[in-house]
Amino acid sequence: MADADRTRAYATALYAVAHAEDQVSSTGDELFTVARAIEGNDALRDALGDPHLPAERRQQIIEELLGSRSSDVTLALASMVVAAGRGRELPDIVDALLELSGAQVGRQVAEVRSAIDLTEDQQQRLAASLKTATGSDVDVRVVVDPTVVGGLEVRVGDQVIDGTVRRRLSQLRESLSARN
Repeated sequence: MADADRTRAYATALYAVAHAEDQVSSTGDELFTVARAIEGNDALRDALGDPHLPAERRQQIIEELLGSRSSDVTLALASMVVAAGRGRELPDIVDALLELSGAQVGRQVAEVRSAIDLTEDQQQRLAASLKTATGSDVDVRVVVDPTVVGGLEVRVGDQVIDGTVRRRLSQLRESLSARN
């Protein structure tokens, strides 16, 4: 089975369980947070993806990470993926799950990177702007990323809107270099 097919198969299975438990939205939110934590921590990603580490230990890591901050459904799903040896792929599986759950209700997922957490009002205004730009309803998922410095980086599907200060400074540097 190809990696993309495997990712979709896991996402479909996770969606089916979350849907059966009537917890698609909350499970998606919690798994999104876990996936971003794994992406942002090389040691965690390596430990969860280490085939030499017993499955029980990888599951224990997930339990320690989630603790009481997530539902039993989220913990069970993340633990199942890690026990199956797919811990390194969990972020991709979660992204596919979010796309699948959004597609089920005619929505897209927008991953927004910001130096600070956005208020509910800011998220709603951003969702409205993205709806205008994309033509479809959008679920905004915020990732607090201090490397952004200022502004936002938004990814909706394959489209990236980079309005970060870092990008603007880079454009200014390029412009000044071109003049010299």
